[in-house]
Amino acid sequence: MLTYTKIKRNRRKFIALKGLTPKEFKLLLPAFERAYARRYPVTQTITGKPRQRKAGGGRKSALASSEQKLLFALVYLKAYLLQVLLGEMFGMDQSRANRWIHQLLPVLQQALKALGVRPARNPRQFARRERQRGEPLDFIIDGTERRRQRPKNKAKRDEYYSVHKKTGAHPLAL
Repeated sequence: MLTYTKIKRNRRKFIALKGLTPKEFKLLLPAFERAYARRYPVTQTITGKPRQRKAGGGRKSALASSEQKLLFALVYLKAYLLQVLLGEMFGMDQSRANRWIHQLLPVLQQALKALGVRPARNPRQFARRERQRGEPLDFIIDGTERRRQRPKNKAKRDEYYSVHKKTGAHPLAL
């Protein structure tokens, strides 16, 4: 079973499984814990109903600690494993892995939003945030060319011209 305590000492595995360094993980963890506590308070059940028994009773989860929950969510996002495989890695069945994915991903989104590290989807927001930040950053644009229907009008068609004449041809493979 994959646990945080097993991989936290091996930096190489840590980065390979999560895409974060141990230092970045430690910066994200408190925000994740706060977001989890806001979304799932200990006074309520997961469904939002008032708790009848004290928190912590019942079966112990494979994702008992905050570190383990965050590790689970990050491994899922990094590798997009089948839920069966993810469940096997973390000692649970596929249905429980599915529930944890749906429970933890919104929490992770809130934590990233609280830290201000979520990607900007609106170009105007992105430009505004970059001006506020001050120093320019280096960016890499990861783009994929997709096939599209070319217009019949020559002026519009030239606007969408592509150097890739044949499908499957890669410019660096020549």
